[in-house]
Amino acid sequence: MYLKKYFSIQLKWVLSFALLTLFAQTLLAQNQSDQRYPVQPITLILPYAPGGSADFLARPMMGELQKQLGQPVVIDYKAGAGGTIATAALAKSKPDGYTLLMVLSAHVINPSLYPSLPYDTRRDFAPITLLARLPQLIVVRADSPFKTLPDLISYAKANPGKLSFGSAGNGNTSHLGGEMLQAQAGIKMEHIPYKGSGPVVVALLGGEIDLMFDSFATSYPQIKAGKFRALGLASNKRSPLLPTVPTVSELLPDFAMDGWYGLLAPAGTPKPVIERLSKVFNEVARDPKIKAQLNSIGYEVVGTTPEQYAKTIEDDLIVWSKIVKDSGAKIQ
Repeated sequence: MYLKKYFSIQLKWVLSFALLTLFAQTLLAQNQSDQRYPVQPITLILPYAPGGSADFLARPMMGELQKQLGQPVVIDYKAGAGGTIATAALAKSKPDGYTLLMVLSAHVINPSLYPSLPYDTRRDFAPITLLARLPQLIVVRADSPFKTLPDLISYAKANPGKLSFGSAGNGNTSHLGGEMLQAQAGIKMEHIPYKGSGPVVVALLGGEIDLMFDSFATSYPQIKAGKFRALGLASNKRSPLLPTVPTVSELLPDFAMDGWYGLLAPAGTPKPVIERLSKVFNEVARDPKIKAQLNSIGYEVVGTTPEQYAKTIEDDLIVWSKIVKDSGAKIQ
């Protein structure tokens, strides 16, 4: 009886030691893997079609990112549903740092617009960095009869529902901008959503819509080329690139909605990997040549810690919830 009890205790000690050894080996292997990261190409998902503002931000960085990380960074476009298709894809990805997502402000707007989402905005993602900010513009074609924003508002008041405005998609800041303008100016327009800034620019050029709320980066080249006219900047200050264009808030007080662009990884991605990605992306965005290129089309490079970006997301979920409610915005 004594021997049986003795061997039982010894077996428990052996099993406990084996489990502890296995756990330690697993931790060591994970730590070594994190230190070697990355050892394969990284996929960067963009939630809108090529030729949009996210694309314009990502493209100048690709070459330097590959140099810094020692691996290719491959762009994967997953447009549609206000960015929720791409975001859902990230949520299902392996949390190893090899699948990332560039999100826009729509990421914090969608929970207030969509009755249900295939992911949890707070729990399913690991923030990496808030890379940049970019204001919105109200733009018409150069041959439009509307020379100023008051001209457009006067016509819209006299002709409810006759004007159509395009956006880069449901839930995008360009969508909310149109809804806010309608609510604050007391007008009614038809909203036409597209799958990104690129397609909505083409739509306005082709006369499919009367005006659009669009990111500065995709509208500015068309303004310089004489094809678009900017009626207002949805920011709290005028842009040095378009100093004669008034802010919308000069006509409608408190009307400001700069968009932002950030990076996410799936929840559970190792912290050393998140910190490495944050450091590299921020350094690349702040590279003098890349920063100058981005500044030239309206981006304000930011670059934050993962913790700072997490706070921005949390704060903006509250802010945009109120904006959506006050504007009466609906998914179309």
